[in-house]
Amino acid sequence: MIINNKWRISKDDLTARFVLLPTIVLTLVFVYAFIIFTIIISFTNSKLMPTFSWVGIENYIRIFQLSHWHTALKNMLIFSVLYIGIATVLGLFLAILIDWSRSGEHIFRPIYLYPMAISFIVTGTAWKWFLDPGIGLEKIMHLWGFAEFSFNWIKNADRSIYTIVIAAIWQVTGYVMVIFLAGLRGINHATVESAVVDGANAWKLYTRIIIPQLGTSFTSVFVILGHMAIKSYDLVVALTNGGPGRASEMPSTFMYSYTFTRNQMGIGATSAVLMLAIFAIIIIPYIRNTVNKEGA
Repeated sequence: MIINNKWRISKDDLTARFVLLPTIVLTLVFVYAFIIFTIIISFTNSKLMPTFSWVGIENYIRIFQLSHWHTALKNMLIFSVLYIGIATVLGLFLAILIDWSRSGEHIFRPIYLYPMAISFIVTGTAWKWFLDPGIGLEKIMHLWGFAEFSFNWIKNADRSIYTIVIAAIWQVTGYVMVIFLAGLRGINHATVESAVVDGANAWKLYTRIIIPQLGTSFTSVFVILGHMAIKSYDLVVALTNGGPGRASEMPSTFMYSYTFTRNQMGIGATSAVLMLAIFAIIIIPYIRNTVNKEGA
């Protein structure tokens, strides 16, 4: 009997598939199955526990009638724009500085990257203490004699969202720097050397030659930070807990509140599905672009 080599599985292939099988099964069950389950729950009248009393798109209509959801979306937009924009600029700036002067790279790169090793809960708690007017920066400045100094953003309903931006940027900038630094190290040096020979100064060299070649790094940073901005929860809870009131609420805290505190699981599942849709809008073009480049 002749067996076609095309269907023959080697021992190494079989071992690899066997090793990967538990991960594949767990991913299918605890990621994709629960995504489908959440979508189903979003079309039901679930309260404290999941039920299957079908209400159609009623939850989707209702959620956009809630002022809390509009506040959460507005805060997410403010947070995402400032968080992604400022972290990208600072990360790129630090990467250029380190790439320009490599003598202190082994010292400064770990220093800038270290905050990313800290959990968002620890970051939020530390910044909460630092920004608290009673014990933090404002109190310290008063003790130093600056009696008129005031920085009470964390207690201000109009500015509390910006304290989350500050803490998040502090934590993630080093990680962004590493991504851009890797991109800088992969640039074609021939074009850079040609530009230098032609008399390009440092500003033109980076703005017209180097930075335009970091498209992949920019895309990676945008996708990673966009994902983190949409699902940000622990930092918000630790720093402001969505307050004062609901001034700094985000979609993630809205989802948790309606699902586990207000016992309106249908609304909570609806907000989770909408968060997934927002993330899909970000990630699908990235995946499509990557697949097209690999197929080219």
